[in-house]
This record gives sequence, C-alpha cells and structure tokens, in this order.
Amino acid sequence: MLRYTSFDIVFQEIPGEVTLAFNISGCPNRCKGCHSPHLQTNSGEKLTEAVIIDLLELYGSAITCVCFMGGDNEPERVVRYAQFVRHCNKKAAWYSGKSTIHDNAPQFFDYIKIGDYREELGGLHSTTTNQRLYKIENGTMIDITQSMQRSNRNNTQLNR
Repeated sequence: MLRYTSFDIVFQEIPGEVTLAFNISGCPNRCKGCHSPHLQTNSGEKLTEAVIIDLLELYGSAITCVCFMGGDNEPERVVRYAQFVRHCNKKAAWYSGKSTIHDNAPQFFDYIKIGDYREELGGLHSTTTNQRLYKIENGTMIDITQSMQRSNRNNTQLNR
C-alpha cells in the first residue's frame, strides 16, 4: 500500500506543468544526504484513486500533471495510479530514486526522473548530477535534464 505524507502544487519539478506532487513514504533507497529522510519510514495517509480524484476536483483545470515523488517500494502501484491519472486527462510523472525504469513505466508516464541522490553530485538542478529527467513522447524517452539546469541558471540570474 502506497502512503503519502503530504502533497503540494509545484511549478519546478516538471517543466511547463502545474503539478500536483505527492510525497510518497516508504522509500527503500536510503540515499546519503537525502533531503527528505522522513520519507524513508512507512508513514502518512493511504494513497487511493479517491484521494487523487478529490484533489484533482479541488484544483480543477489549474493542475496539468500529477507527480509521484517516490514509490520505489511499490512500482506496480505507481504505474497503476499513472494509468488512472491519464484517464483523468492529466499528465503523469514519477520521481524515482532507482537507476533503472520499471518495465511498464514508459507507456504510462509523460515524465520520469531516475537516479539515486548523490550528495557530491547534486540533484537535477546541478550540472554534475547523475539523475536524469525524461519526457516521454510516443514511447521515446527524451532526456530533458538540461532544461532543469537552465531553469536553475535563469532563476539564479534573476535573483542577483
């Protein structure tokens, strides 16, 4: 059973999307320097289709994408929820800490981030990261990691 500790509406996780992001608990990866160690425990509320639909109804057309931040402990369930999200006419995304993609994932997601967090390499916004963000179009995975790094450089320049 997937559990989530929180959700938020985010604008930077998936380029060009207004994303309903669920923070999924029970992470098995235990990355050194993890920014969300509380997600390593199996805590929070049960994630169900009813929870997803209630939030999609609440936020309406403002939401263009739903992202599962974690879920590596139950990849089949994450894939099933992605199918559900797409039936609700929203894009589906998955931030996984694994280095490989679940077999069925590319056909049910619009975006997938893979790669464990390595403190010395940084996250997606770092030019040295080992993590990769892919946009999936017609079954083809297109690496868009650089768009996350460009967005970070633009934000840095704006904040000067």
